[in-house]
Formats: sequence, structure tokens, C-alpha cells
Amino acid sequence: MLVAVMTDRAGPLATDTSISQLFLARHNHPVSTTRSAQADAIVLGLGAMGSAVACRLARHGLRVIGIDRHHPPHDRGSTHGDTRITRLAIGEGPEYAPLVRRSHVLWRELEAETGATLMRQVGGLVIGDADDRFLAETRANAALNDIAHENLTHVALTERFPMFAAPAGAEAYLEPEAGLLHPEAAVRAQLSLAQSAGAELRPGTEVGRWHSDGDGVTVVTDEGTLHARELVLCAGAWIPRLAPEYADLFEIHRQLLHWFPIRQGYEALRRMPIFIWEIPGERDDFTHLSGGFYGFPAIDGPGGGVKLATERYEQAADPDEPLPAATGAREAARLYEEHIARLFPWVGATPLRTAPCLYTNTRGSRFLIGPHPERPHVTVVAACSGHGFKHSPAIGEAVAQLLTGGASAIDLTPFALPSPSAAGSPAPVGSA
Repeated sequence: MLVAVMTDRAGPLATDTSISQLFLARHNHPVSTTRSAQADAIVLGLGAMGSAVACRLARHGLRVIGIDRHHPPHDRGSTHGDTRITRLAIGEGPEYAPLVRRSHVLWRELEAETGATLMRQVGGLVIGDADDRFLAETRANAALNDIAHENLTHVALTERFPMFAAPAGAEAYLEPEAGLLHPEAAVRAQLSLAQSAGAELRPGTEVGRWHSDGDGVTVVTDEGTLHARELVLCAGAWIPRLAPEYADLFEIHRQLLHWFPIRQGYEALRRMPIFIWEIPGERDDFTHLSGGFYGFPAIDGPGGGVKLATERYEQAADPDEPLPAATGAREAARLYEEHIARLFPWVGATPLRTAPCLYTNTRGSRFLIGPHPERPHVTVVAACSGHGFKHSPAIGEAVAQLLTGGASAIDLTPFALPSPSAAGSPAPVGSA
């Protein structure tokens, strides 16, 4: 995981000195008579959430160290695969809407600062039966938050988007401001801005253990021991190891992304919106998408295929174990037979490529964001369960506000961590 250390070096990003003074006021006691803080904040894990937190803390003028066990952006976690979906009407619940709305603003600001293309608002479809719960929640949240959208009948769906062989009874929600994000570019942009603002990034660094007390935090790595005033855990699939007292709240699942070859209709596939096709399936506590599949427009040319995927929760995964060689082909064939051949027939059966992606799932697909209730100076950011990336810049901003000013503009209390005893596990010292 990558941990970011912020320094007080000046960079091109504006520094909010009033916020920095608030942070210092909260930490006006000596860190310790036996150790000195090398950073104001250590950010552990530099993927979607960690890169956003490190960037925002750095532009507040704090000394930040960012640590990651790999070299972000990388393909070992949850922040890769060329594209991610973004949508304003969130079927997971209305409390997420402020985060994604703010994130859309921040994506554009990041693009203006870096020149990178991070968000393409190509539109988005949610398809389902008329009584589908996720479709109903999406429509309800769009109405509640005044999000521009259309509700499409079966006839309108099939006429406007003929690549979908929708059965009778299927309907759709169409949101013009939805679209896709480029995760690797987003991580790269935010880490670059963090460094420009003075953050020290340490990729390829393993964390052995950490502990906190009233004076601050200590993080032991394979390169030495670090001391800081605050620790932010953004380690994705490795969070259960770093905060084992919460291990019962998480389950890691490896999902597979497939790029299927285009058989016909390239121009229409290139112009189509992103889509989520919800098909009722079996659910348990850790399930996000219960059935169906989702996909993206053909952005890589006629030979690049169409990225399609589903979600499987049948077996928990170890994030450090490689994917067996035969799994990708087997799961692609299963997805094609279950859904694609019948519902999305414009692509061929054998994918051009397949990539794994780790989901860090919580019960109810909820985010867990906030101060650790029993570990002083420790904040956990587990915004995950397969729907976190779109919210990441706003979460980074809100966490930075929380750490530096004691409150965030967007309410994070719906995502507060329970006490470890309520989570069902003891609270040992964190370790990797």
C-alpha cells in the first residue's frame, strides 16, 4: 500500500493557512518526549481514497507521508481497469448523493489543474423490471435531488438503444449527467498534485504494524519507523488486516472485468451510455449488485471491444493470492451464457482480455468513514463495496476537512464506524 507524507514545502496548489492553524491548535501538545513527528498525517494506501485524501491534506499545508505496498496507479487493488461508472442518482441510498454531486465538481477542477481527462459524461442507463428495487431507488433519488433524467418505457429503450435485447417488461432510467471515469488517470493526477503541494510518497513500502496513543501514531514499515500526529487508513482490501478489530465487517471478493469483441454496430456502441442492468438474484449481507451485469461504451476503437462485467460473491478472496489462470476464461463464458448472449448480442463470446478487481465489501454495501472510536488519531476510510470510486474526491475533501477543522461540509455521520465491540471482534493492535 502507498502511504503519503505531507511536508510544509510550498507548491502550486493554494494552501489554506487558517485550516493548518486549526490543525495545529488541535495538536498543540508535544508529540512525545521520546519521539518526534515526521509528519502531520500518514495516509496508508494510495488508491482512489488515499490519493484523494493525500492531495486534499497536502493542499491544506500539512506535512503528509503517503505509503503504498505497490506502485500506484497499479492493477493489484480496486482502482484500475480503464473505466469506472459515475451517476448522480444513487440507488444505494440518498446519503450518497451529496458526495457524488461534489465529486463531479472536483473531477472538473482536477482536469483543469492537470490537463488530464478524468470524466466523460456520456449518460447512464439503469435497466430493470418495472418493480426492481434498485431501479425504483434510483428514480426516487433523482426526483428527491432534482437530477435531470428520463424514464424510458420498454419501447423507448429498445428503439433508442437497439444493442439491448430487452425482454418485455423491462424499463429504464436515463441520466444525461452520468458517465465514466478514468481511475488510473485520476490516481495519477491526485498523487501528482499531492507531491506538488509537498507530500512525500513512498510506493513499494510494506507496513508491518502500527499503534496509536494520546501523543499520535507510530507506523512500522520495512524501511523504518515513522511517527505522525494522524493516521488515515485507506488500504482497501488490506483494511481488515490493518484494523483486525473490524474484520467481521468486511469480506473481500475478486471481480472480473471482460472486454468482449464487437460483432456489429460499432458506431452505436461507441455512442451508447454506460449501463447497469439489474436482474434479481440471490443476496446475502455482502452483496451489492444481486444479479445482472453492467458495461461501458466502446471507447477503445472497433478493435478494442466493449467492457462488460458482473459481480460474484460466492467465494471470499485473499488480496495477495493471484487469480488462477483458468478462472478468467471460465467466468467470461459463464457471464456470456447467463446474460450477454441473450441481452447484449452485438458482441462475441470470447473476450479480448480480462482483468481482476478487488471489492472490499461491507454488510449492506455501506461505506465506513470516520474516526476510529477507540484509537486516538486514527481515521478509517473504507468507501468501498463496488460503488466507491465515483465519490472519492469528495470523500478526500471531507476527510481532510474533518482532520483539519473538526467538521466536514458534507455530513459523514451516516458512515460512522461502530465500536469494535459492536462489530463483534476484540480490538488488538493494528498490524498488516
